[in-house]
Amino acid sequence: MNPVFRKLQVSVTQQALNQALTLCRATPTIQHPVCASVNERQYRCMPTHGIGRWRHLLPREAPKKKKDKQQMKKIMAPTDTAYGTLNLKVSGYDMTVVEHYSQYIHNFCNRLGVKVSECYALPTKSMEVMLMQEQGTKMYVDAILKTHERVVQLSALNAAMCPVFMEVLLKNQPEGVQLCVTEHTEADFHARFKARPEMEGLLAQMK
Repeated sequence: MNPVFRKLQVSVTQQALNQALTLCRATPTIQHPVCASVNERQYRCMPTHGIGRWRHLLPREAPKKKKDKQQMKKIMAPTDTAYGTLNLKVSGYDMTVVEHYSQYIHNFCNRLGVKVSECYALPTKSMEVMLMQEQGTKMYVDAILKTHERVVQLSALNAAMCPVFMEVLLKNQPEGVQLCVTEHTEADFHARFKARPEMEGLLAQMK
């Protein structure tokens, strides 16, 4: 082969390689958005103009009102054929047994069609059992008994059905549980809420 022709061929190939390298350096690299790093995502700092907002499509909700103090319901007066408002008080030291017995009374009233006005719990009462030492006068706490109370409030209980109703309740009364039936009064309503002597004292000072 002619040496002059060989030199021309080498120079042409070198020029083509140089042009290809310059083109590769000039063209930007295109990366897939999944493979790109977080810093290269420029769209996160761009404004969206409210795209994707949906809360304005929902209807406006009314502002929540503050809970008012529980008002006392009207006490029903007894008639010739029915009692007025009665309270069935269930009390005992075992909360589980007291709760189950009050549920039984409620379900039994629903089966017989007796109207149940309310079912609520009274504040738990604690009682300390003190013992005195054999030698000396110092006393120490031996046990703390907690009394749990539940109230099932009935209205317009039929007088003819009352003896059978009470007989069934007493036969199914569990051990360690006391059942008391009384007429509902205003004092029973106030006994539902815990007393706050500190708050009452501050209110008295302000007045």
